[in-house]
Amino acid sequence: MAIAQALDALHALLGERCSISKSERDLHGRSESHFPPMPPDAVVWPETTAEVRQIVRICATEGCPVIGWGAGTSLEGHGLAVQGGVVVDFAHMNRVLEIRQADMDVTVQPGVTREALNEELRATGLFFPVDPGANATLGGMAMTRASGTTTVRYGSMRDNVLALEVVLADGRVIRTGTRARKSAAGYDLTALMVGSEGTLGLVTELTLRLSGIPEATSAGICAFPDMGSAVNAVIETIQMGIPMARIEFACAETARAFTAYAGVEMAEAPHLMVEFHGAPDSVAQNAERFAEIVADHGGAPFRWSTREEERRALWALRHAGYYAILASRPGARALVTDICVPISRLAQAMAETQADIAASPLPGPILGHVGDGNFHAVLMIDEAVPAELDEAKRLAQRMAERALRLGGTCTGEHGIGMGKTGLMAAEHGAGWDVMGQLKTALDPQNLMNPGKLVPGN
Repeated sequence: MAIAQALDALHALLGERCSISKSERDLHGRSESHFPPMPPDAVVWPETTAEVRQIVRICATEGCPVIGWGAGTSLEGHGLAVQGGVVVDFAHMNRVLEIRQADMDVTVQPGVTREALNEELRATGLFFPVDPGANATLGGMAMTRASGTTTVRYGSMRDNVLALEVVLADGRVIRTGTRARKSAAGYDLTALMVGSEGTLGLVTELTLRLSGIPEATSAGICAFPDMGSAVNAVIETIQMGIPMARIEFACAETARAFTAYAGVEMAEAPHLMVEFHGAPDSVAQNAERFAEIVADHGGAPFRWSTREEERRALWALRHAGYYAILASRPGARALVTDICVPISRLAQAMAETQADIAASPLPGPILGHVGDGNFHAVLMIDEAVPAELDEAKRLAQRMAERALRLGGTCTGEHGIGMGKTGLMAAEHGAGWDVMGQLKTALDPQNLMNPGKLVPGN
């Protein structure tokens, strides 16, 4: 790798928007999870697709790895420079390019965050519904096939990305998909790129599906005597077809962390947090039907409200869950893992996981997007005690194996990155080799985010 020549050419192209300062390299060498720092050789900030194309061509000529960077909120080390190279930070490519209200779609640059997009859309009566909790960039969300609290109703990024502009490893710029809502024209390259974690190219433009802001919204919370009762209430709600916009689970430990972190009054018990969207009458009817299910499963009275400030406070609490849990063990870091199973196997998966964690010396609160069978464990570790990280990895491995045994996946939304590549063969079999062949065909030098996702990378 001729990094010196690559850096000379990048400095000539970008000037001060190419940095080798230690502070910038360190900032772009950290992750939200347990992985050790892996700073790149340089960080660049392009402003146009043409500049991204030139950056990639320079790096291809010199054999220099290229790693895309959004907000840096990923949890499996997706943005770390495992083999050194150049991090391409899309912070300067943050414009909403065109809103097409009549077609309910929008075209944006990859550095736009989901909150910034929804702020831009406020006057249109539309919103972008995918909500992973963190204020992630839309480019990063597409590359990790993000989902979150609203997936049970609106789907994940897979369902909401219509088209992409992508710079490939050789500098070619391609457009995948169209603004049409369906197509039978050849391979679905958009679907291939969404979830590719930057291993096939850098996304420079996204066209996204929008949804109408619901006429009415209600949200509420209720406690249960035990986890099984809460999960069985979720399963019955889904099987009865009650249209939930969000249905989130928090275990008793998480509830205790919320109480300490945010000063709220929560019983130290499993909770469900739910939201309904629709016409005022249907929102009220669905809340009442859900309240009946809660009562049938021994839950406390379901308290719900249509007041905007109360709804925002509830979801701000949920989105702060990771930080509330970390605060419950000062100085700890976390190995955060997630799995997703068919809804009928959710109770078994969660019960077995909770039993595993209870038998371990580590604290590991559970929370998640249970409406689509997805939940997370926040396994807290003291980095000064290597045995704790080993134990956390063992628990995470057992969770993933359990998910596969129950017909699910080793990750519902965090992705593979460098953290879960060891599980890909078990989940995909020969399909993982096919992924590697696609990677080789599009990136024969293995320069696009090497060390992630695919075999031999």
